[in-house]
Amino acid sequence: MKRLWTWVKRVGVVLLLLVAGLLAPVAWVETMCRGDKVQTPYAALLPPAEHRVESRTLLTYPEWHIVHAYDDYAEVIRTGDPHEFGFFKSIAGFWSSLCVLNETASGVGDVDSATKQMVYVIGVSFTAELMMKAAYEETIGRLFAWQRGAGRAPLDDLSAVQAADYAAFLQQVPWYRWHFREDAEALRQAAAGNLRDRERRFALGLEYGAKAAYADLIARAVAATGFDELRLRMVVSGKPAEDLAAYDGITIGETLPEGIVIETPRYRILTHLLQSMALDGWQFREIAGNDDILFTALSDQPGHQDAIVSLPRQGYGDFRHLVLVKVTELADQIRNLAASGARLEHVHDY
Repeated sequence: MKRLWTWVKRVGVVLLLLVAGLLAPVAWVETMCRGDKVQTPYAALLPPAEHRVESRTLLTYPEWHIVHAYDDYAEVIRTGDPHEFGFFKSIAGFWSSLCVLNETASGVGDVDSATKQMVYVIGVSFTAELMMKAAYEETIGRLFAWQRGAGRAPLDDLSAVQAADYAAFLQQVPWYRWHFREDAEALRQAAAGNLRDRERRFALGLEYGAKAAYADLIARAVAATGFDELRLRMVVSGKPAEDLAAYDGITIGETLPEGIVIETPRYRILTHLLQSMALDGWQFREIAGNDDILFTALSDQPGHQDAIVSLPRQGYGDFRHLVLVKVTELADQIRNLAASGARLEHVHDY
């Protein structure tokens, strides 16, 4: 009994150390990443009921960092093996970028507690997931990849396709709506008799099963608390209102002295819409009651003159730049990206 209690205490200490390790980045951001910028007053054009918290343009990036990490992972395993992905590099990118964003937010607006809590929860979950995946893929997974040899097994290719499909899905739809159980069944049906396929079927089957169960819990929680708004309103100018009929998903509202009020979809669809409108000559005056907005651009250069953060992308060999601009400058920035050797990736709404 004494020996059992000794082992219980040891396990308890290990668990406490793991929890402390997972929470350490949160403490670091909260204590070491505080900004001192002064907020500039702004008189919004849209009524308060149509405003979204401006600091969320910065604090939506951590969610997208995770989306980008899955995309990077898919690109790495398209021709390589999971152990070639830099799991800890991706974790470090999450927390280092969040540090800068938290500092920058002081000049944009207060971060509401619900948003900050959400960012920390997904950050800790992301860290734990990648650490567990790294622990497996860098050891047992690597061993089975070595045993397999240079040639890829059927489930290496299938899991790469599944990873790419999942990364594309996350561009517009929350992760918990993905069909993890169908992926696990596809692995079961496609597995050959070799050791690598049996290992992939077992390891990924466990991963997909755990994610499916967790997704069910999250889906029920979201259904109970309500879904986020899928549309927002903005003010645009520079062209006649009838030209807006060329864009899908837009609802035209009233005309203000500063421009035309329109309602648009959010997320990835919004990025494509804003890019099309900017290239067509439109100007953006205000988005969701805000005058600042974050966008990400990709280029072959490690830095960008206006970036607050620049991060390397795994698998692609290029770099992601986070740029905070005034909404009134967004259209010109989008139009000028090509001249600087960059391309628009995503406009972060609120």
